[in-house]
Amino acid sequence: MTLGDVMRSAVSSLRGNWMRSILTALGVIIGIAAVIVMVSVGQGTQSELDQMISRLGSNRLEVFSAGSRGPSPVRGAAGSGGTITDDDADAIRSEIPEVQYVAIQNRGGGQVVFAENNWSTSWYGVNSDYFPVNDWKMGLGEEFSARDYSSAAKVVILGETVRRELFGSDDPIGATIRLGRVPLRVVGVLAPKGQGSWGQDADDVILVPIETGRRRLAPAANTTPASATASGTAAAGASQPRQARTVQQISVGVTRAEDLAYVEDEIAALLRQRHRIQPGADDDFAVRNIAEIVSTRTETTRLMSILLGAVAGISLIVGGIGIMNIMLVSVTERIREIGLRMAVGAGPREIQRQFLAEAMLISLGGGFIGIALGVGGALLAAKFATLPVKLDAQVVLLATGFSVATGLFFGFYPARKAARLDPIEALRHQG
Repeated sequence: MTLGDVMRSAVSSLRGNWMRSILTALGVIIGIAAVIVMVSVGQGTQSELDQMISRLGSNRLEVFSAGSRGPSPVRGAAGSGGTITDDDADAIRSEIPEVQYVAIQNRGGGQVVFAENNWSTSWYGVNSDYFPVNDWKMGLGEEFSARDYSSAAKVVILGETVRRELFGSDDPIGATIRLGRVPLRVVGVLAPKGQGSWGQDADDVILVPIETGRRRLAPAANTTPASATASGTAAAGASQPRQARTVQQISVGVTRAEDLAYVEDEIAALLRQRHRIQPGADDDFAVRNIAEIVSTRTETTRLMSILLGAVAGISLIVGGIGIMNIMLVSVTERIREIGLRMAVGAGPREIQRQFLAEAMLISLGGGFIGIALGVGGALLAAKFATLPVKLDAQVVLLATGFSVATGLFFGFYPARKAARLDPIEALRHQG
């Protein structure tokens, strides 16, 4: 028998029991659809996590003041409850050579107004290192100048969400907005980032120079108690010493990823020394290693992807067992037919090929229907369930390969059993 004859015979046999064939294929349909949906969701989640990590920056440490720990973008006025200072940041920059950037920031919240439009947002008082540490790029305009930082200039850079809410499609550069009662001139707009590291809208923010935030937006900010910065004061001019000002967070960019753990220990030791913390006493600051968070999230996502794939694989195995079970029933029902085929010249190989072809057709047919349902289910999940989904052609090819492998693996035993029947005993069988 040629391959065409085998396929025609297999199709004819399946059409004779079309309802049973469809029910047999149902397990493969569900399994393949589950593989595509779950793997697509897993890949989408991993892709979204990768984007979040790239926005966050992995070669980075964060130092929090005791009064402003946590992921929330707004934790009160700048300097409230602060225990880390400008001088701490300067010491980290000068005394730890592995450090590339040291960004200080204070933050608060308020209502910004332009013409008849207003929007409630978060403001960040920052220094120049804040942009490279947080991987912020300019979409329009330019960053703050050195004079803006030193003079507490009334200038502001808008996040994309704030720009859209206040200006729509208009160019905001040069316009003046108000934050509370303070007028601020727009000098730039940040390039969009989308979702932030903690799930918030990263573009719903405005940036001002650090001194602008202190003097104009949070005038009640306190200077640091002498006990916290006894060794941290430095001369600001010839006539009087400068008082160190508190900051809520210091973000430290490390040149090489392999130095993160070392730099983390060095920062902790340096700040304990500067703050005169006695051995055994609790720190008045916290150092967070972003790489550890990234590693934890990546490992969690990987384990979830494996779990999703395992669940889908179990569904496919159940479908394959269904195929093998029905094919074994089919062999039992068709013993006399097999005997007649052997009597007119069909050999064991032809019998085996026919039953394998039937199993393959059931599996492939179920696989193609499952692929269609899986792709549709993934698209529906992305649209209505707001799940991160990434459809990949490789996933579809993988699903097709699974359907072929299922047919071959679970169809081989019934086909071999049919091929090994004794022709005389098969003809004598009373079915």
